[in-house]
Amino acid sequence: MITIQHPGHVHFFRNPIAELNARGHDVHVFARESGVAVRLLEAYDIDHEVVAGDADSLASLAAVQATYELRLLRRARRLDPDVITAIGGVAAAHVASLTGATSLVFYDTEHATLITTLGYPFADVIATPACYRDDIGPKQVTYPGYHELAYLHPERFTPDSTVLEEVGLAPEESFAVVRLSSWDASHDVGHGGFDDPQAVVDRLEDAGLQVLLTAEGEPPDALASYRFETSPTRLHDLLADADVVLSEGATTAAEAAVLGTPAVYVNPLSLGYTTELEAEYGLLFGYDGDARHARGLDKAVSVVEEPADTWRRRRDRLLAERIDVTDYVVRQLETLAQTRPAGRSIPAADRGH
Repeated sequence: MITIQHPGHVHFFRNPIAELNARGHDVHVFARESGVAVRLLEAYDIDHEVVAGDADSLASLAAVQATYELRLLRRARRLDPDVITAIGGVAAAHVASLTGATSLVFYDTEHATLITTLGYPFADVIATPACYRDDIGPKQVTYPGYHELAYLHPERFTPDSTVLEEVGLAPEESFAVVRLSSWDASHDVGHGGFDDPQAVVDRLEDAGLQVLLTAEGEPPDALASYRFETSPTRLHDLLADADVVLSEGATTAAEAAVLGTPAVYVNPLSLGYTTELEAEYGLLFGYDGDARHARGLDKAVSVVEEPADTWRRRRDRLLAERIDVTDYVVRQLETLAQTRPAGRSIPAADRGH
């Protein structure tokens, strides 16, 4: 069983789902409606069942989560899965602990303490990137990669430049993608990114860049014309062709970076993977503090002046040192499923690494 709560989870699991199906495994996907997650499942033609709605506020999250877990529990008791897996994995870990399945939780967000507090104690195996900062203990296994390399590794993804025509750009035009966050996730409370989105657009246009805006929720009315229309499955094609990406969200910044597009990440919350992409590979540039807006814009303008080969070489080194994460996900799931005695959890010493 695979559980989906966020669009990024669809991207992470879509290639493992295809691989597992091709290998003859029974794969069941369950989702909680959240943003464009269900649209992505449909676009990728992934069989799934939506078992709960979206939470429209932090106050409603507990009720939605309870409904989600109860319905997942009923499905798990009927299906009797060997492994239940998820990103974050609160529901997956809880349901697995009640059904005798093994839970495999993938996670890369250290500051999401609500999720880790509710999920980690119940999880059997927790798989994190090697750059993850926290030591979780004997449940933890690590791998040299990032979530984004489950779907953007060149073995899994080839950019399609025809997306430029879809968004009204000519191939020779320089452009920036700007990603604004909604700041309503449980781990975003009290934080923020750019001071003024209009100032971001103005500065980039002054530097000769076309601006394409993507946002969680609605951007300011004055910026509505900068939003682009394309399938949610085409965003990564756009990130690959951009000259620079400015993002308040860590995932979009990391996606750009692993594609070889310099990413400016304006957010006070750093993570192990954003730090590594900056310190080790120079493909991401993080800014926080009072001057984050101005410093981030200065960097965005300066990186566009760098030769394109700079980013290509840095990405080549990253790919030489980091793995195709889909292979790792499939191997972990198969190992846990095949070594688990029926109806029993796996002792820590017997877990696959």
